[in-house]
Amino acid sequence: MKRNVAIFIFPDVEVLDFCGPFEVFAVTDELNDRKLFHTYTVAEQPGPLLARNGLKVVPDHTFADCPKPDVLVVPGGFGTRPLLNRPDVINWIRARADTAEIAASVCTGSLLYAKAGVLDGQSATTHYLRHDLLRELAPGARVVEDRRFLDNGHVVTSAGISAGIDMSLHLVARLHGAGVAENTARYMEYHWRNDGGAAR
Repeated sequence: MKRNVAIFIFPDVEVLDFCGPFEVFAVTDELNDRKLFHTYTVAEQPGPLLARNGLKVVPDHTFADCPKPDVLVVPGGFGTRPLLNRPDVINWIRARADTAEIAASVCTGSLLYAKAGVLDGQSATTHYLRHDLLRELAPGARVVEDRRFLDNGHVVTSAGISAGIDMSLHLVARLHGAGVAENTARYMEYHWRNDGGAAR
C-alpha cells in the first residue's frame, strides 16, 4: 500500500521541521521503487509562502484540493502562534488528523494538535522551550520532556526541529521495517537517534 504523506506548511514554518520529514519519506520512496510513499506539501491557500528566515516555498496542494492523508505531518515554527487563533485551520487539522492513519507533529506543531484536541489522553512532546505552553494548551495530555519522539499509535509527536527526522525514520520502520528505515538513514548519512518512541 502506497501511503499519502501530507506535510502542512504555513508562513514562518521552521524549515527543517518540514524538510526533514519530507526528505525521509521521499527518499524512502525513491529507494523502494516509488512504491511506499507519496509525499506532498499542503497549505491553506495557493501560491508561494515564506518559511522561517525567508525561504520561499510553493505548496503542492491547498486545503481545498489536498489528497486524503494517510500520514499527516504538522511542523512547527513561530508561524504556529497566529494559527492557534485560526478556527478554520484548527478545524482542518482536526478533521484530517481524525481520518489519517497517523497524525504526527514536529516541534511546536504539537501546539496546533493541542488546540485541535488531538492530544487529549496522549503522551506528547515538543520543543524544549515550549513544554509549559504545551501543558497549557493540552491539559488532558501528559507532556514528556526527555524523549526525541513519542509514539501513541495514532498520534506521534517529536521534540524540536531535527527530532522530526528521527520521528520520521521511526515511522518508516514502524510501517515498513527497521531495515528500510536504516537504509534511508544510511543514504542520508544521518545518525538516527532511535529511542524506540513508545509512549510511557
